[in-house]
Amino acid sequence: MTPLFTVHAGEYIVGEKIEKEFKGLNVWVPSKDTGIDLLITNKNNTKTVSLQVKLSRDYSPLKAVTDFDRSLIVGGWCNLAHNKIAKSTAGYWVFVLVSHERREQPQFIVIPLKELLKRLIANNHEKESAKYDFYPWVIKSKDSKVVTLDGRGLNREDKAALAEGSFKLGNRDLSIFLDDWSALQKLQK
Repeated sequence: MTPLFTVHAGEYIVGEKIEKEFKGLNVWVPSKDTGIDLLITNKNNTKTVSLQVKLSRDYSPLKAVTDFDRSLIVGGWCNLAHNKIAKSTAGYWVFVLVSHERREQPQFIVIPLKELLKRLIANNHEKESAKYDFYPWVIKSKDSKVVTLDGRGLNREDKAALAEGSFKLGNRDLSIFLDDWSALQKLQK
């Protein structure tokens, strides 16, 4: 065990959220890097959920010029290595998206490991890649519907259609994973 203890900002934000919203659960930080950032246990420490946490700042434009820019709540970016995801022992990956400019609350995409890898490959023209550029975006379309997606490779016309609510998301749609803490709700029972 190394003598210096550090918790990354994303891990801290996730741990704090879990402690506030799931009072009956325990949050554990491993003493060495095992590919699991947080281990969550039930009250009796008999059942677990393991999390890998990735933090992204907001990469959205400082000045909202287009309808798409105005619809963007937060636009993140992560570079993910295929082999790290494929070998991961974490049950869920949590993407923490922090928007300082718009003073929004952090957004959390909680996605099962296998689903993450499946979608990254699907959005990469059905090919495995050594690395994936992953653009987790949370937007509010004109009809006030909040949509979460992988925005990698979308062009200007796609973004305009996305802001209108007419873009077909397909495998890009991550909306069901936005703030989806159902694994922890089950753990708490």
